[in-house]
Amino acid sequence: MKEFEKLMKLALKQAHQAQARGEVPVGAVVACRGKVIGRGGNRLIQKNDPTAHAEILALRQASRRMGNYRLAGCDLVVTLEPCAMCLGAAVQARVSRIIFGAADPKAGAVSSILRFPFAKMNHRPEVRGGILGLECGQILKDFFKIRRGRPSSEY
Repeated sequence: MKEFEKLMKLALKQAHQAQARGEVPVGAVVACRGKVIGRGGNRLIQKNDPTAHAEILALRQASRRMGNYRLAGCDLVVTLEPCAMCLGAAVQARVSRIIFGAADPKAGAVSSILRFPFAKMNHRPEVRGGILGLECGQILKDFFKIRRGRPSSEY
């Protein structure tokens, strides 16, 4: 569990960097045997790219470093529950585990809106949620409180 917390803190650093760029503060890292091989923070606005989610960017970087799109034995650690697109990318990459912080009741495809695992998928990574969940959720609440000019209790 401590290993996941350490990795989640690195993902939170990516989320803070995304926030500094004016992006929704979501961060991700990909680790293989405890070594970080991919990092990403949301860049949708900066890249004008709807696929530039933190998870996708981290998976792309990890795949380049590994020289293979298959990331078997690797963990995807992300501050927010992955959406359907990011879950699909993680499954296609064959990551061993998906570790997330805060649940996403509006777009989460792991345990919120959709429920993973889907019985017919050819690969089913282990999933763990709630790692540093309060801290991961708070950065998002604070971001949207400022963005929308409303108290965070209204979310």
